[in-house]
Amino acid sequence: MKKYILAIDSGTTSCRTILFDDEANIVSVEQREFKQIYPKAGYVEHDAMEIWMTQLFTIKQCVQKSGVDVKDIKGVGITNQRETTVVWDKDTGYPIYNAIVWQCRRTADICEDLKDKGFSEYIMNATGLEIDAYFSGTKIKWILDNVEGAREKAEDGKLLFGTIDTWLIYNLTKGKYHVSDYTNASRTMLYNIKELKWDEKILEALDIPKSMLPTVVDSSGIIGNMDKEIIGEEIPIAGVAGDQQSALFGQGCYEVGEAKNTYGTGLFLLMNTGEEPIKSKNGLLTTIAYGIDGTVNYALEGSVFIGGAVVQWLRDELGLIQTAKETYDIAMSVEDTNGVYIVPAFTGMGAPYWDMYAKGIITGLTRGAKKAHIVRAALESIAYQTRDLLDAIIEDSNVPLKELMVDGGACENDFIMQFQANMLNCPVNKPNCIESTALGAAFLAGLATGVWKDKDELKKVRTTKKIFTNEIIDEKREELYSGWKKSVDICLTKKEEAFV
Repeated sequence: MKKYILAIDSGTTSCRTILFDDEANIVSVEQREFKQIYPKAGYVEHDAMEIWMTQLFTIKQCVQKSGVDVKDIKGVGITNQRETTVVWDKDTGYPIYNAIVWQCRRTADICEDLKDKGFSEYIMNATGLEIDAYFSGTKIKWILDNVEGAREKAEDGKLLFGTIDTWLIYNLTKGKYHVSDYTNASRTMLYNIKELKWDEKILEALDIPKSMLPTVVDSSGIIGNMDKEIIGEEIPIAGVAGDQQSALFGQGCYEVGEAKNTYGTGLFLLMNTGEEPIKSKNGLLTTIAYGIDGTVNYALEGSVFIGGAVVQWLRDELGLIQTAKETYDIAMSVEDTNGVYIVPAFTGMGAPYWDMYAKGIITGLTRGAKKAHIVRAALESIAYQTRDLLDAIIEDSNVPLKELMVDGGACENDFIMQFQANMLNCPVNKPNCIESTALGAAFLAGLATGVWKDKDELKKVRTTKKIFTNEIIDEKREELYSGWKKSVDICLTKKEEAFV
C-alpha cells in the first residue's frame, strides 16, 4: 500500500502544496501566487489572511486532483518563508497589521539603536545572528509601536506573534496550536540557540511581551492534527522547518561539511556543522539546521537578498525579457558580459557584507553594451554572490567543500549552474527533484510518521539529475571574480546618507 506525505510550501511570492509518495515522487502539485505590497520605498508586506486562504486553496486542489485516498496521507510537513512576521488578535484570530516580509527594511533605525546601545555582541552570541532588519524581532517591535492599541493588547496577553509556519499551523488546527520549530525560532533574533529558549534580555531590549511568542518544538515530530474539515480526515502535522533548513534536509545534508544552495527569490547557502554551533568571523549567521528528538544540529548560513529576483527585475521592471526561461538563450548569445557587472543590492546587501543601505548598481557600461550583456550579467551575479558566501563558509568552518547541492527555480537554467561550477571550481549537483524545500518538509514529517525509517533511507531517496563541473582555467576565474569584487566595493555605502 502506497503512503503519502502532504508538503505545504509557503514561499515569498506564492503558496504551493505538493503531494509526495513514499519514493519521494511528486504525485500532485498546486501553486498560486499572492499579492506583494510595497507601501513605500523599502517597505514590503503581505496580507496574512490572503496567504492563509491561498494556501488553503492549494491544499484542497492538490489533494483533490491527485485522486489519492486521503486516508493514505500519513502526515503533513510545513516549510515557509522565514522571518516574515505576523501579529494577530488572540480572540478574533485576525492579524492586526499586514505581515512584514523578511525583505522589508523599515526597521533599520531600530537595528541601529540596538547597535548604539551595545547589543551587537550579545545578540550574535545568543542568537547567532547579526543585528539586521531582516529578522523578525524588530518587526514585532515596529508593529507594537505603530499600530494603535497594539502594545496595550500585547501587554494584556491578547496578541500572538508567529512566523508563517506558526500562522499556518494556528489556522490549520483551528487555533489549537501556537507553535514554531527550532529552525524558525532561530531566525527571529529573539531565540537563544545555545540554551534553546526565548532570550529574556533581548525581549526586554525590544519591549516584546513573552506571552506573544509560540512554544518551540522539534522540526520532526507530531504536533497535532490538521482539522478534519480541510480535506476530510485529521492528518498529523509532523514536520516543520524554515525553507532554507528544509532544503538542507531535503538535499540529504546530514553530515558535517555537507552544504546546499537554494536559488530562489534570494540565495541561501547552508553548511551542516553538526551539534556544535560555529561562530562566524566573516559575516555569516549561525543558525539551527533542524531539531529531532530534542537534539539540534547547527548550520552556518550565508543569505543573499536578491538572487533569482534579479530575473524578475529584468522582466517586470526593465522589460528586457518576457519569461525567465529565455534568459538562457540570451546569455548564451554572447561570449561574455563585455565587462558589465550588476550588483543587485535592491534591498541592501546580506552576507558577508551586511550593508542595509547599499543600493543596486551596474558597472562597466560602454557604448557596446547591449541587452544580452545586461541579461548575462544579471545571471552571473547570482553565481558571484554564491561564491562570496561559500568562500566565507569555508574560511569559518575550515572544511573544504567537495560538492555543492543545489535547488530552487534558477537551477533549471543550465547557464547559471555551469557558471556557478566555474566560479567555485567544484562540482554542482542538481537533483532530479529540485523541489528540495518541500521535499525536506515531507522528509521531516515522514520520519515522524514512519513513512521513512531513518536518515540513511532518505539519502537513498534523493537522486541526482546532472552534475556540472568547472570548465575554465584558474586565471580566468579569478579575473572575472576580481571584477565582481571591485563592483561590490563601489556598491557598499555603510552610510545612510550616501545615496539620499
